[in-house]
Amino acid sequence: MAINKNALIRYRAIDKCLQNKYRKWTLNDLIDACSAALFEYEGRQVNVSRRTVQLDLQIMRSDKLGYNAPIIVYDKKYYKYDNPNYSITDIPLTENDMDILSETVEVLKQFKNIPLLSELNGLINKLEDKIYTEKNKQKTIIHLDKNEQLRGLKYMDFIYNAIQKQICLKIDYQRFEKKRPISHILHPYILKEYNNRWFVVGTDEKTQNIHNLALDRIENIDYDINTEYLDINFDGEEYYRNTIGVSVMNEHYVTEIDLKVHKKAKPYILTKPLHHSQSIVEELKDGNIIIQIKVHLNFELDRLILGFGNKIEVLNPKFYRGRIKQLLINALKNYE
Repeated sequence: MAINKNALIRYRAIDKCLQNKYRKWTLNDLIDACSAALFEYEGRQVNVSRRTVQLDLQIMRSDKLGYNAPIIVYDKKYYKYDNPNYSITDIPLTENDMDILSETVEVLKQFKNIPLLSELNGLINKLEDKIYTEKNKQKTIIHLDKNEQLRGLKYMDFIYNAIQKQICLKIDYQRFEKKRPISHILHPYILKEYNNRWFVVGTDEKTQNIHNLALDRIENIDYDINTEYLDINFDGEEYYRNTIGVSVMNEHYVTEIDLKVHKKAKPYILTKPLHHSQSIVEELKDGNIIIQIKVHLNFELDRLILGFGNKIEVLNPKFYRGRIKQLLINALKNYE
């Protein structure tokens, strides 16, 4: 049921009156209280009719807004709450409400270690306190993947501010294959998450190419106010349109790949496509299917396909089939 602002102001005014059990409240008193509250909020005189307040009392008594207010009439003209401790601002939560709130808190808690969402912590604590007073705690039903030990999350606020204010970053970055950090001047555009890792994506000042730097490999970071920020109107959705993961290759690396999917893996592939470009090429008589995706040939794609083991076979292009085959041969050698 939709409620306008004036109606809410009237409900609260009536509620405030009926909470005051040291005074007797007639219908005219409630009308005056509603008019005064509207004048205070609106800054102008609003005529509240007798019929309006009578309807307000009826709605507050009903379940239409969930109030079920115990409003009674005594001595044939005075109004009060039958329960002196009742207030529409302190309505008891139902068991279903508590179940939903409990799960909501558990979901929110899984994001509390992300600095950008740190303001959620206070809200989460308040909700937990409320739930604790209403019901016993129970194990969470919804569980999300998270990596609480991930390094680099402390830089998120810093990078986010740089992107918002269009300020370049000076980053000392430790690549896995290098012995010492390399300094980068980066024009940051977006923060991207993939597979429980966070990356800052932007133009590298030296190469003028788009780079992605994992936050967990950053050794030091600072603003570079001496380098003029390069705004290229970067569109992350478009940039990653043909990519699985974060490693975007040159345009000629975008390839149509035919994959044979075993019937046991088919439900997983169909309900959670490998990529938005995925389409079914053929449904085979043995229950297997052939699908096609159009993506960059990068490390993340290799890892995704290898992760399905013998349930996915690369058919085309032949050079990529050979690449995956060699990776499987190398892997098999580890078990010899």
